[in-house]
Amino acid sequence: MTYQEALDFISRQGRFAMKLGTERTRAILDRIGAPDRELRGALIAGTNGKGSTGACLASILRAGGHRVGFMPKPHLISYTERIEVDGVPISEDDFVKTLEDLRPVFEEIASEMGAATEFEMLTAMAIAYLAPRVDVLVCEVGLGGRLDATNALDLGVAMITNVDLDHQKYLGNTIGEIAREKAAIIKAGDLVVTGCEGEALAVVEDFTARVMGTVWRLGYELGIESRSLGWEGSALTVTGPGFQHRDLRISLVGDYQPANAALAVAAAHALDAGSDEAVRSGLASARWPGRLQVIAHEPRVILDGGHNPAAMIKAGAALRRLIGSEKLVAVFAMLSERDPVELLAALRTVRPDTVVFTEPASAQGHAIDADRLKELYGPGAYAIRPASAALHRACELAGPGGNVLVCGSIYLVGEILSLKGSP
Repeated sequence: MTYQEALDFISRQGRFAMKLGTERTRAILDRIGAPDRELRGALIAGTNGKGSTGACLASILRAGGHRVGFMPKPHLISYTERIEVDGVPISEDDFVKTLEDLRPVFEEIASEMGAATEFEMLTAMAIAYLAPRVDVLVCEVGLGGRLDATNALDLGVAMITNVDLDHQKYLGNTIGEIAREKAAIIKAGDLVVTGCEGEALAVVEDFTARVMGTVWRLGYELGIESRSLGWEGSALTVTGPGFQHRDLRISLVGDYQPANAALAVAAAHALDAGSDEAVRSGLASARWPGRLQVIAHEPRVILDGGHNPAAMIKAGAALRRLIGSEKLVAVFAMLSERDPVELLAALRTVRPDTVVFTEPASAQGHAIDADRLKELYGPGAYAIRPASAALHRACELAGPGGNVLVCGSIYLVGEILSLKGSP
């Protein structure tokens, strides 16, 4: 089996296919000896910030001397990004071998419980590959929490970054409903680390109390002070139960990133990797591509993969604080599963001078038509395909002293990043 054949196999039901529930994932893991039962680490849910928090935590754990498995999602360029050991993605050869080893089990489970989805197979493959190679695991939840395949795992630390409206079709139409879906990752005795507020925080507290867990809440048990360093990131001080770290540095851009970093610092302490040296070094070296990432200058080209209204508004506000009144041209695409009216309204809050709409090739058949987006947005916009041509036109419109923001879809961000090299 070649790497492409392996991708074809796991995607045979379609990259965007979805069957919510943990039963098949748990059955597959049990059939191969339940290697996840020996793993400890953090399972990270939340509407936004999961990836950044996971990247910071994994970096701190590595700096603390741990062998770290990381399961981020989705990927930007290659599926191999979803299975990492100490910051290094699985090789294509090992990806193929892991699938070949598990294929008989996938086929057995398919005959008994129905075919596993791409996401379920990737989750099982990641655990099978990582379990014998790492001593701590950082795993990002895919969708929601309660019915996500990753919720088959019990790692000891449950993180819920925040809760906002997203994926309402699957998770519910209110903050409370969505919070209950995400809080369902909390297992008996877990330490829960959260940045939730208001109604969502009350839900998290209730879930934690029910399972006799402990909760560390940002703004309560966890304190943070931060100041922006502009395009260089942020400086921050983090305090928590039994620890204090002063004048830390992160290079992740955006005034919301210190909160993600603080959650990571707290989880690192819970996982016995919270020495000042590890925290300081780990945060300083943390990288997370595709989040207010600058990939070119003259004009400055910025990538941001936020693809729900809350993420776009937050990233857009941070960007405007950085660029002031400088010219801004957006390159925008979005998937058809999302509401274009809501997402375009979020885009308008960024105040772009103009927008170039396009469609990512990797989401063919699942992206909203660029001409339709242009019509919905109104005068002064463009519809250009492919994405590379859209970026070229946006750079012309921005001029050498302007800015180009590529946004709206992680698939679009990945496609543009691939043009500039690997993340």
